Amino acid sequence: MKSITVHELREREGTPLIDVREEWEFETGRVPGAVNLPMSTIGDRLDELPDGAFDVICKVGGRSARVAEALAARGYDATNVDGGTDEWIAAGYPVEGAA
Repeated sequence: MKSITVHELREREGTPLIDVREEWEFETGRVPGAVNLPMSTIGDRLDELPDGAFDVICKVGGRSARVAEALAARGYDATNVDGGTDEWIAAGYPVEGAA
């Protein structure tokens, strides 16, 4: 499974970001531009995934790693974001929502 750090994520341009936290978590604060597809519903929403490469993020990296691994096994070009949204916020990067 491929993975990147939040610092590498910050430098990426044009790569869609899927946040797999639950909706209530997503609303508390997120990486700007992230799209919410909760892990609990993603199996029913595969048609909403981007074409081509995309990154997957959660709170600290556990759920997103499992999702990225499962999606990669299905042929998707998914990359996990190590450290997740918590590390993004700890690094002082911008946040959308009520973080």
